[in-house]
Amino acid sequence: MNRPAAQKPVTRIQREKRAAILEAALDIFSTHGFRGTSLDQIADRAGLSKPNLLYYFPSKDSIHRILLDRLLDTWLDPLREMNESGDPVSEIAAYIERKISLARDYPRESRLFAVEILRGAPHVYDTLAGPLRDLVDRKAEVMRGWSKSGRMADVDPYHLIFSIWAATQHYADFDIQVRAVLNTDEDRRFDDASRFLTALYTRGLAP
Repeated sequence: MNRPAAQKPVTRIQREKRAAILEAALDIFSTHGFRGTSLDQIADRAGLSKPNLLYYFPSKDSIHRILLDRLLDTWLDPLREMNESGDPVSEIAAYIERKISLARDYPRESRLFAVEILRGAPHVYDTLAGPLRDLVDRKAEVMRGWSKSGRMADVDPYHLIFSIWAATQHYADFDIQVRAVLNTDEDRRFDDASRFLTALYTRGLAP
């Protein structure tokens, strides 16, 4: 009976090459979108030849999908962390803070996602209509429970979540506009945004 050949362990150099390719691809995809990005551009940015890049990834599409999969997992974490047994207003305030932190720390990923959505979400629609919707449904039910128990104002939980997404991701997707209007590149703009949005939602959601 033939045994399957054991997979060779991934070397440090291979890990570094893959990481360099993904980093370069994230830069270019988030700037030029999927159609405006070529394997030649990614290879050049990563300091590799195109044949060398294709040794690690079979296609542009495969690189794009890996980046989106990683992004979606990161994007869902702040909502997953919302604790049903916590204080409702405090939990939502903490969620806003986590989303602002993502806008500050992952601006390229946010723009990559925005471009994908504008294209009709061809690579992530199944995730949006599946795991994302399931998660939002669960958290919406939690929020309804908070409202019914009088611990939070009676609001539509879905539109509450949508509004938080819109308000927080603006600081990543439209950062150049924010910096131009504020005339500053200082990171305090994210702290100021977090304080403002927290105060806004806290007042609006108080029972």
